[in-house]
Amino acid sequence: MSVLENWQQWKSFLGDKVIHAQEGGMEKGKMSEVAFQIGDYLAKNVDPKNEQERVLADLWSVADTEEQHMIANLMIRLTGHSSAH
Repeated sequence: MSVLENWQQWKSFLGDKVIHAQEGGMEKGKMSEVAFQIGDYLAKNVDPKNEQERVLADLWSVADTEEQHMIANLMIRLTGHSSAH
Protein backbone atom coordinates (compact mmCIF):
# COMPACT_ATOMS: atom_id res chain seq x y z
CA MET A 1 0.00 0.00 0.00
CA SER A 2 1.29 3.43 -0.96
CA VAL A 3 1.67 6.08 1.73
CA LEU A 4 -0.74 8.16 -0.37
CA GLU A 5 -3.55 5.65 0.05
CA ASN A 6 -3.98 6.12 3.80
CA TRP A 7 -4.59 9.61 5.21
CA GLN A 8 -3.04 8.92 8.62
CA GLN A 9 0.08 7.42 7.03
CA TRP A 10 0.31 10.39 4.65
CA LYS A 11 0.05 12.88 7.53
CA SER A 12 2.65 10.94 9.51
CA PHE A 13 4.99 10.82 6.50
CA LEU A 14 4.64 14.57 5.93
CA GLY A 15 5.00 15.24 9.66
CA ASP A 16 8.30 13.36 9.73
CA LYS A 17 9.54 15.48 6.81
CA VAL A 18 8.48 18.69 8.56
CA ILE A 19 10.30 17.67 11.74
CA HIS A 20 13.46 16.75 9.80
CA ALA A 21 13.36 20.08 7.97
CA GLN A 22 12.95 21.97 11.26
CA GLU A 23 15.73 20.01 12.95
CA GLY A 24 17.93 20.62 9.91
CA GLY A 25 17.49 24.35 10.34
CA MET A 26 15.28 25.01 7.31
CA GLU A 27 13.76 28.46 7.58
CA LYS A 28 9.98 28.71 7.78
CA GLY A 29 9.76 30.66 4.51
CA LYS A 30 11.76 28.04 2.63
CA MET A 31 9.67 25.23 4.14
CA SER A 32 6.53 27.07 3.05
CA GLU A 33 7.82 27.43 -0.52
CA VAL A 34 8.77 23.74 -0.70
CA ALA A 35 5.32 22.76 0.64
CA PHE A 36 3.69 24.97 -2.00
CA GLN A 37 5.78 23.37 -4.78
CA ILE A 38 4.94 19.87 -3.55
CA GLY A 39 1.24 20.72 -3.30
CA ASP A 40 1.26 22.16 -6.80
CA TYR A 41 3.06 19.10 -8.19
CA LEU A 42 0.66 16.70 -6.47
CA ALA A 43 -2.39 18.66 -7.65
CA LYS A 44 -1.17 18.60 -11.25
CA ASN A 45 0.33 15.10 -11.45
CA VAL A 46 -1.06 12.72 -8.83
CA ASP A 47 -4.58 11.35 -8.66
CA PRO A 48 -5.91 11.59 -5.07
CA LYS A 49 -5.96 8.18 -3.38
CA ASN A 50 -8.46 8.92 -0.61
CA GLU A 51 -11.31 11.30 0.27
CA GLN A 52 -9.11 13.70 2.22
CA GLU A 53 -6.67 14.07 -0.65
CA ARG A 54 -9.62 14.63 -3.01
CA VAL A 55 -10.84 17.50 -0.82
CA LEU A 56 -7.35 19.03 -0.78
CA ALA A 57 -7.05 18.66 -4.56
CA ASP A 58 -10.46 20.26 -5.07
CA LEU A 59 -9.60 23.16 -2.75
CA TRP A 60 -6.24 23.61 -4.49
CA SER A 61 -7.93 23.71 -7.90
CA VAL A 62 -10.22 26.61 -6.96
CA ALA A 63 -7.69 28.54 -4.88
CA ASP A 64 -5.62 31.42 -6.18
CA THR A 65 -1.84 31.40 -5.58
CA GLU A 66 -2.11 33.18 -2.22
CA GLU A 67 -4.74 30.71 -1.04
CA GLN A 68 -2.62 27.77 -2.26
CA HIS A 69 0.26 29.08 -0.15
CA MET A 70 -2.15 29.19 2.80
CA ILE A 71 -3.19 25.58 2.17
CA ALA A 72 0.48 24.55 2.03
CA ASN A 73 1.17 26.38 5.32
CA LEU A 74 -1.84 24.76 6.95
CA MET A 75 -0.60 21.32 5.87
CA ILE A 76 2.77 22.10 7.49
CA ARG A 77 1.01 23.04 10.71
CA LEU A 78 -1.36 20.09 10.56
CA THR A 79 1.32 17.50 9.91
CA GLY A 80 3.86 19.05 12.25
CA HIS A 81 1.28 19.19 15.01
CA SER A 82 -0.13 15.69 14.47
CA SER A 83 3.30 14.05 14.37
CA ALA A 84 4.15 15.54 17.77
CA HIS A 85 1.38 13.52 19.41
